[in-house]
Amino acid sequence: MKSVAVLSMHTSPLAQPGTGDGGGMNVYVRELCSALARSGTQCDVFTRSWSADLPPVVPVEPGLRVHHVEAGPAAPLPKERLVDHVEEFAEGVLGRLDAGPWGPGAAPIDAVHANYWLSGMAGHIVKHRLDLPLVCTFHTFARVKSEHGEPDRPEDVFRAAAEAEVIGCSDAVLASNPLEAEQIVRLYGADPDRVPVVAPGVDHAFFAPGDRAQARRALGLPAAPVLMFCGRIQPLKAADVAVRALGRLARSFPQAFLVVLGGPSGSGGEAELERLRRLVGELGLETRVRFVPPQPHELVSTFYRAADVVVVPSRSESFGLVALEAAACGTPVVAAAVGGLRSLVRHGETGFLIGERSDAAFAEAIAAVLSDPARAAAMSARAVQAARSYTWSTAAGALRRLHGELSAGRLVECR
Repeated sequence: MKSVAVLSMHTSPLAQPGTGDGGGMNVYVRELCSALARSGTQCDVFTRSWSADLPPVVPVEPGLRVHHVEAGPAAPLPKERLVDHVEEFAEGVLGRLDAGPWGPGAAPIDAVHANYWLSGMAGHIVKHRLDLPLVCTFHTFARVKSEHGEPDRPEDVFRAAAEAEVIGCSDAVLASNPLEAEQIVRLYGADPDRVPVVAPGVDHAFFAPGDRAQARRALGLPAAPVLMFCGRIQPLKAADVAVRALGRLARSFPQAFLVVLGGPSGSGGEAELERLRRLVGELGLETRVRFVPPQPHELVSTFYRAADVVVVPSRSESFGLVALEAAACGTPVVAAAVGGLRSLVRHGETGFLIGERSDAAFAEAIAAVLSDPARAAAMSARAVQAARSYTWSTAAGALRRLHGELSAGRLVECR
């Protein structure tokens, strides 16, 4: 595979993770495309332009460019409104491919890789217009969220139907782990042969063990047990569970401290952040909780190294990049037993998986780590070892092979 068009309509790989709609998907697109570029595949990422001041093309590194495509107003828009601009975005991508940095003529790409359902809809259009293989990574699924108790909204019903249509015509739908592959097949009727498992990676140059005391000094954190929540502030991520768990630790670990790293996301993000701040006040934890705004991705590793435990209480996670990055830094993880977290966290070995939505259960598991330094050290060593098998170069190699196979075969036709 010589070149690929990567669609990331609703959020740019250049955006700061933890702000707005930026999160694990931003890291995924940026790191995977960087690994592909370094292996010899030209990657052109297309994202919606949200400001008139953005340059049309941003060279990131040799072999990797980000294109800002006009679709809708040149202003930030919530994801819920972007569906009205999918066709315009697809046409913009097609126009760039025809007249972009390559000059006029046929689109110089071998495959289309769409990320998230909005980009999947756009990629579906591009696939048929250019007769190219379509690979999709959805990152989250409407029907999976519904299975985990998220209330269905009218837009979710539309989204699920759109996902099913795109999956039916995709030449491959990437799953990050076997559980996600099973969900795609069971909930969307996907052909199992078209749902390969390609696990994301972690940048071990940044996310690696280090001196905890030094990390705390660098961040101005107390010399006390430190818990960390890292992620977008939205109800789905359930940061309130981490706050309540800290409150339950007051008797056994009265000095325990919680870092909440991330910014509000989505239509309910600001309200969720305000709710968290009120909860901290109601529980009398004002001096024991620090809210930290989103940080450059490579700097987040210092926070992981500073923590005794990383808490991941999400209601749904297709993969759980935070858990993997924490493990690579040697920090035990206490996580909800959902989605990809079940394959990343080895219960009792690298951390704990909590099968109930209970802050008491989270607090008990956290206390089990904090109260036994020898056990925590053993968990840390096993976590680092387990994380070493996840690399972006491995993911890129699997994707290059997949694209080669798809380019040599017959394209899937719409149902």
